[in-house]
Order: sequence, then C-alpha cells, then structure tokens
Amino acid sequence: MNVAFLCLGGNMGDRLVNLNHTKALISEERLTILAESSIYETKAWGDENAPDYLNQCIKIATDLDAASLMQLLLTIEQKMGRMRNGTNADRTADIDILLFNDEIINTGFLTVPHPRLHLRLFVLKPLNEIAAEIVHPVLNKTIHELLESCTDKLTVRKIGTNVHLY
Repeated sequence: MNVAFLCLGGNMGDRLVNLNHTKALISEERLTILAESSIYETKAWGDENAPDYLNQCIKIATDLDAASLMQLLLTIEQKMGRMRNGTNADRTADIDILLFNDEIINTGFLTVPHPRLHLRLFVLKPLNEIAAEIVHPVLNKTIHELLESCTDKLTVRKIGTNVHLY
C-alpha cells in the first residue's frame, strides 16, 4: 500500500462545501483518507484581488502508483468543475500530490515531492499538523524544519482546529 500526502484547496463558490465534496469524491475512489489537517484560509498567491483560498492537507493510502493517482486526482478536479486557465487562476478545486511514500519522481507529467512544497506556508502549516516528522526526500529536512525556515509572508489563518487521525 502506498501513502501520499495531498494538499486540497479552492477559492470559488462555497469553498467549504467544495472542499468537503472533494474529500467525498476522493473517498469514493480507491483512496483511503488516513488523516486530515485543520482547514486554513489564505490570500490568493500572486493575486491579492482574487478570492481567498481554503486549504487542507490529507494523508491517504492507495494501491495506485503516483502517476495513476495524479490522473485520478485530475479527474476529480474536473468533476468539481475545475478548468485549467493558467497558473494561479481561480479554481473550485485544486489537488496536489505533495509526497508519495519517500519517492522522488520527475517526469513531464508529475514532480514529487511537489517542487514548491517548502516555499508555501499554506501547504506547510496544515501538512505540519499531520506529518511534522516526515522527511522531505530531496531536502532531507522534516516538514516541521521546513515550516520553521519558510520565508513566505502570505497570511495563513487556521479556521478552527479539526485535525483528524483515523
């Protein structure tokens, strides 16, 4: 069984409903949610006039390989109404693979660990709640260490505490 950490997010429509629907669609597939971080609200990266995002990290188990998982996640994004209109565009749903086991993958289709994981507070804060001691396989630092050294100044605000470990 493979273990992956995902970052979920979106800034269009009813963001909380969309986030929960995304998790429901994930659970309907061959993916088992093992842990969920709290939900965070974040200013849009690169566009201060865009609606704020809600983000959450989850830990999943799957029998899929990383490329098949990414393809499935893209399908879920489409079901959620996601249209790929360029970098940093508004979206109903965004699902990124942050880590997949301790693998390093770099193909034209997929890069794992996520190449900007260590640069984004909106990823590191929720990920730290459920994976603080996991070591980034390229940078050889724990998620907690990456959070402590992150220089991102974007405001990331926790909306309640609801960390779930299954």
